[in-house]
Amino acid sequence: MIEKSLYENYRIDFNENITPDSNDMLFVFNENRELYLNSDKKLPKTLKDFNVNFCFYIGDYDGKKAFVVNVENSESFYDLRDVYEISHDLYHIAGKAVLVNDWYISHRFCGRCGTPTQLDEKDMMLKCPQCGQVHYPRIAPAIIVAIRNDDKLLMAKHSYHDNIRYALIAGFVEPGESIEEAVHREVMEEVGIKIRNLKYQKSQSWPFPNSLMLGFTAEYKSGNIKVDGDEILKAKWFKKDEIIRYGSDISISDWLIQQFIDSTD
Repeated sequence: MIEKSLYENYRIDFNENITPDSNDMLFVFNENRELYLNSDKKLPKTLKDFNVNFCFYIGDYDGKKAFVVNVENSESFYDLRDVYEISHDLYHIAGKAVLVNDWYISHRFCGRCGTPTQLDEKDMMLKCPQCGQVHYPRIAPAIIVAIRNDDKLLMAKHSYHDNIRYALIAGFVEPGESIEEAVHREVMEEVGIKIRNLKYQKSQSWPFPNSLMLGFTAEYKSGNIKVDGDEILKAKWFKKDEIIRYGSDISISDWLIQQFIDSTD
């Protein structure tokens, strides 16, 4: 999982009036949220071959101007998970760019009155000139937790995973609850047990599609595993040598699993 801070080399700014040149970073996305890379698996240097829907400046990264671009083309595009395997640094800033891309597409018209919105002169915000409603980028907070019982880790089979592998318990935070309450609720809903010694570990931006993942560890307290058979198909305790690792370390889940394995050595 990426350890580097996005803002280590990133300067926040936002201005639609700056136009790109060949020295800039062009994060070109299609309607499927896929990133364009050329035959060398690099960002393009020009937009001349694209049918551009919109393009605007989102800041400086490593001394270069960065632009998010939305186009109608569909060839030579890569899923962000594939981009991560090609270049961690490229994925790092592309994850921000795709979220800005999503935000702009979703809020070009005011959700309250339907009026076309306008980019704010200073902040990353779309505002409605008619009713005054403001629209900031939307981030959905979610939790993921590694629950241990002595030398075992709890993992579950989720019905929505394509390959139906065992994974950690995770879920979205609901309105009106704290992050900690969300962890306890999700664990009870998904596997029917109570936990203790809940500890926050670290967070991760997760652009699939727009989450902020908050990672926790916890210990088993009481109860018997009981799954709903719908969202969760199975759940059980794994010793470290029984855990099948992910094919990529892109997710904070892999980091939490590795922490568990290291702690049982």
